Amino acid sequence: MLIDDVTIKVKAGNGGNGSVAFNKTKMSLGPTGADGGHGGSVYLEVVSDLAALVQFRYKKEIIAKNGERGKTQLNDGSNGPDIVLRVPVGTVIHNLTTGEDLEIVAIGQKVLIAKGGRGGRGNYKFRSAINTSPEEFEEGTPGQERELRLELKMIADVGFVGLPNVGKSSLLNEVTRAKSKVANYHFTTLDPNLGAYYELILADLPGLIEGAAEGKGLGIKFLRHTERTKALFHFVSAESADPVKDYNIIRRELGAHNKALLDKPEYVFLSKEDMLSKEEVAKKLDALKTVNKDALPISIHDMDSIKRVKKILREIIKLKY
Repeated sequence: MLIDDVTIKVKAGNGGNGSVAFNKTKMSLGPTGADGGHGGSVYLEVVSDLAALVQFRYKKEIIAKNGERGKTQLNDGSNGPDIVLRVPVGTVIHNLTTGEDLEIVAIGQKVLIAKGGRGGRGNYKFRSAINTSPEEFEEGTPGQERELRLELKMIADVGFVGLPNVGKSSLLNEVTRAKSKVANYHFTTLDPNLGAYYELILADLPGLIEGAAEGKGLGIKFLRHTERTKALFHFVSAESADPVKDYNIIRRELGAHNKALLDKPEYVFLSKEDMLSKEEVAKKLDALKTVNKDALPISIHDMDSIKRVKKILREIIKLKY
């Protein structure tokens, strides 16, 4: 199960208090209270694993350890260990505490989310010429607390969109080594599937329905995954009674979610052409070309059409580089 939107609370460790102590050795009297250790901080680190947010499915509160209290004989308390949480590349961090948003798109990037508290000073640090036996010490400062919403927006070069059961997963499996689930019913794909065609990352996004931008069906949960794609492969089933209507439904939902999606390069495919006669396919293709003149018929059982798709992918690679 892909977790792509989760809210968690993180708490950095508090700093340890400084201590009050004195050397009891004759001829070496004086303050020896040491400083408290710093509290552990909380970091987010970017990884390539798109399923990394699953760790927060049940554990939604992360607390770092406090720094130790200062010891005697100038032995500072130990620092609390830092916590490093792995999040997928393409995650948007919505800091609900500060109102700031941060997008992290580089694998290996490390972001400080909650800083640990500073350890307090022991009485040794308060000594002076006029105060040779100070009993003052400093308390450690509290660690930062943050409420975060982590939203994954996948980074893919080409996003596959269309109504449910239009053959997106089948084509992804055909042109890549992906093993997406394929079946003849709606919403076979419940989580985005990824495949690689040479340098390109292809994302098969779960089928949309009319009203998806308002949350119907799988709703906006997956519409956001189209935002970072460089191009869209739009699938319309040849089995549809009205291919133009199906095409317009998806375009409306994309525009309702984010108008910028309508400006992305779009390649339209009349899928499952093998299910109809050539005459029926030609009729529906002509209709589809009234809304996109470059629409192409495809079938995973027609190697010529698969070659045409691969040619388009190679052209996208050239544009990418």
